[in-house]
Amino acid sequence: MKRNRRIARKFRELRARGETALIPFIVAGDPDLGRTRQIVRELEARGADLIELGVPFSDPMADGPVNQRAMARGLTAGASLSAILALVSELRAETQIPLILFGYFNPVLHYGCERFCADAAKAGVDGILIVDLPPEESRELARPAAANGIDLIYLLAPTTPIERSRRIARAASGFLYYVSVTGVTGARAALAADLEQRVRELRTVTDLPIGVGFGISTPEQAREVASFADAVVVGSALSSLIEQHRESPDVVQAVGALVGTMKEAMRAARPPLKTAASS
Repeated sequence: MKRNRRIARKFRELRARGETALIPFIVAGDPDLGRTRQIVRELEARGADLIELGVPFSDPMADGPVNQRAMARGLTAGASLSAILALVSELRAETQIPLILFGYFNPVLHYGCERFCADAAKAGVDGILIVDLPPEESRELARPAAANGIDLIYLLAPTTPIERSRRIARAASGFLYYVSVTGVTGARAALAADLEQRVRELRTVTDLPIGVGFGISTPEQAREVASFADAVVVGSALSSLIEQHRESPDVVQAVGALVGTMKEAMRAARPPLKTAASS
């Protein structure tokens, strides 16, 4: 199957404008599937370029307490893999924003890799990121993902040697997700001092866009990362807002407001290039 290439097209469009992608992460089903759909549309309206939908799992070992609680709420709300694919299918009638499923291998394995990839492609999923599935063990998923035109995105950590980064990059498609800190997801008071240097090193081993996530929680941090990365991924800060406002009618607007502020800060770091059409 030919790739739909929504992810590649989006990065090309942004590169032509000299702009960095903003990729919000939210857990599907938090606080419920109906409002997840509303939040996705609000995030796009506020400047999100791609969106990661977290697939709830009962043992999210790579996530900190904030996202763990978000996943527990998603499970309680009935956000199964089937329900999330149905949500993506509904969203595809309304938007063409690239959608990435972010989660753990157990639910996918239980669903069946070939069936999952076929159903995900049919629903309109663009990419998959499985945090506990390294390239060496991903053949069972990689083949049907490629056959169904779905990008398989991998994580790189600060501890990943450059030669291993090169091997991972060869196996990946869509973009590479660089984890800015060691440890689990969660807001951090400051970014790693060598973060820009690490991203520049990765550019020597791949032409894929490089996104940076884990720990980015403020507009100031988003602006800093936007000055040297191809994408900024923001997750725990949004999960925390959803937790605070989940009983309130303003939860959608609260999450959208933070994303809008972050996108404005990122554009200030790398003002969009003027084109012939805009001049």
